[in-house]
Amino acid sequence: MSSSASSVIDFLHIVERLKRTKRTGWINNGVSGPESIADHMYRMGIMAMLIEDPSLDRTRCIKMAIVHDLAEALVGDITPYDGVSKEKKREMELDGMRQISRTLGDSAYAQEIADLWLEYENDETSEAHLVHDLDKCEMIVQALEYEKSDAKDLESFFASTRGIFRHPQVQSWVEEIYKRRSAACEEIK
Repeated sequence: MSSSASSVIDFLHIVERLKRTKRTGWINNGVSGPESIADHMYRMGIMAMLIEDPSLDRTRCIKMAIVHDLAEALVGDITPYDGVSKEKKREMELDGMRQISRTLGDSAYAQEIADLWLEYENDETSEAHLVHDLDKCEMIVQALEYEKSDAKDLESFFASTRGIFRHPQVQSWVEEIYKRRSAACEEIK
């Protein structure tokens, strides 16, 4: 069974909120013109396309990247510094995903979106591990860009991710990000 046109348009209006909602971490650090949640998810989707690992279902990774923050359309971008416990955040996001699923009705793609989101949240598959790596890698590449454009020290974003990357290709990207950051710091001195 597929969703009605009305349900799909209702869902797209929910998704639109991701385009307007700016990422909290950047706002809290005074970044001018911070990226939206949708901006972040989009670049993660592109990053997933660049993964060269035949052991992974790359299409699944791309899809997971573009839905991993979908619940934030309803609950907002909650950071570890917002005073919301991990358990409460998960409960809020799970409720948000249930609402999104209800909006789409009993359709195969509603179930696929919910399954992909839950797979990411549970972080138990190789694909979910990769997408978690991409999530944090995208954040630090964005931090590097904001350090350059806004002349800010965003070390806390880098510090929060040191040593967490699992996938070798993402690890190589992170090494390159650090090289470029180091070179930019040398230029300033």
